Amino acid sequence: MNVFYFTVTALAVWRLAYLFSSEDGPFNLIYLLRSAAAGFFGNLLGCFYCTSVWIAFPFGLWLGSTWMMKFIMWQALSGAACLLQRATSKKANDAMPFFEEDAVIPEHDSNSSPYSTNNNQSATYV
Repeated sequence: MNVFYFTVTALAVWRLAYLFSSEDGPFNLIYLLRSAAAGFFGNLLGCFYCTSVWIAFPFGLWLGSTWMMKFIMWQALSGAACLLQRATSKKANDAMPFFEEDAVIPEHDSNSSPYSTNNNQSATYV
């Protein structure tokens, strides 16, 4: 298997999956296709990751020489398209969420030691 063919095919799968899932296409043809395929198939065309699986299928059949390689190429091309999509997307919700815990400041008397935990009991030594 040639690395050049895999790279070019992965780019083609990414481009076609992006076209079908996120763009309207020339003369709004892709938009009309998505709206005509309402329901289950319309939802598949609305999701980039779902679309990349089905776009990669014929390309995986073309690249693989045995049935096992065809299956592996199918999954690898879809995965490469998903990685390209994650690398090139500018969505803000892909960022890691920021969490911060509230600082807990213990209250204590001015007469007590700040290091003791229980100032009301006397210490008993044996």
